[in-house]
Amino acid sequence: MKKILSLVMCFILTFSIVACGSKASVNENINEESEVFKIGGIGPTTGGAAIYGTAVKNAIQIAVDELNEGSGINGYKIDFRFEDDEHDVEKAVNAYNTLKDWGMKMLIGTVTSSPCIGVAEETFRDNMFQITPSGSSQECTTNPNVFRVCFSDPDQGKASAEYISSHNIATKVGVIYDASDVYSSYIYDTFVANSKGLNYEIVAEESFTADSKTDFTTQLNKIKNAGADLVFLPFYYSEAALVLNQANAMDYHPTFFSCDGMDGILTLDNFDKSLAEGVMLLTPFAADATDSLTKDFVAKYQSKYGDIPNQFAADAYDAVYIIKAAAEKGNINPNMSYGEICDVLKNTMTEITVDGLTGKNMQWNQNGEPEKEAKAVVISNGAYKVLD
Repeated sequence: MKKILSLVMCFILTFSIVACGSKASVNENINEESEVFKIGGIGPTTGGAAIYGTAVKNAIQIAVDELNEGSGINGYKIDFRFEDDEHDVEKAVNAYNTLKDWGMKMLIGTVTSSPCIGVAEETFRDNMFQITPSGSSQECTTNPNVFRVCFSDPDQGKASAEYISSHNIATKVGVIYDASDVYSSYIYDTFVANSKGLNYEIVAEESFTADSKTDFTTQLNKIKNAGADLVFLPFYYSEAALVLNQANAMDYHPTFFSCDGMDGILTLDNFDKSLAEGVMLLTPFAADATDSLTKDFVAKYQSKYGDIPNQFAADAYDAVYIIKAAAEKGNINPNMSYGEICDVLKNTMTEITVDGLTGKNMQWNQNGEPEKEAKAVVISNGAYKVLD
């Protein structure tokens, strides 16, 4: 009887060891299969700039879903999490810390410039790779770990001057800019500097601040009296909509030209889209473009979110595929620390070429700046149309 009992106990013990060994093996496989690249995003999804952050969040999700349905990045899936910063520097830094605690290895963000500059100081100290889809201030990419998809503010001012000149759009130009905003001031400065010696004359330069951004009649009257046939508006669409309304009320109908901050005006609540007819803006993306990449992206965005994607969405979608290209060039994996990943990506970002929604043959220099062709669109019949 004792022999039988011993045999039974031995069998049970042996079975338990085998079972435990099998269970450990299964868990190891599960852990291996659950390895993912954790990519974080930061931008405003509430508040006055929510249209930008929401577009970025939505577009990143589309790109992540596409990659996860395929081979991912180097064969690994992506886990994506987005935090709202309400276009506020302190909240953006808090959002960054939340994502870092979550286990983020790479950051797409932030969406707007001032929060981006604040977060860039944190990512530099941590050596976390950061790519901003739309933070256009020059200071956003001061540190070597930060790259951008969009043009910088100075580049937008320079490109605007060159575009207006090369396409003979105007002979006399008036400018209104936001002297309290870094984005607007930088574009204004470089636009004026690069307009010297071109085939048009700047006849009036008018400004406003955050405390005086509802009534533009004084600035418009001065520009109208100076004979400007084009008005350059290097600021955001909410204030630009007021300018268009007030110019129309004055029966003043020059050509209006702006930059990527104008993108979004067609979705502004209670805005008469007919007032934007003929408005031109420098942007690398137009939703009505006929190439297959744009058509597929726009269709997916409309199907998923019921809206037309703007340039901020296109920049963000490209950011995901830019990360993929740089990550695969450097053969990184999720087991690497974010510092190790950053060290690799800082080098490979200057070695890749990417065809995206916002440009073909896009490349990046050591300063984190993209090198791609500047394009413009015009608002026609309530939609953006690509200009040659």
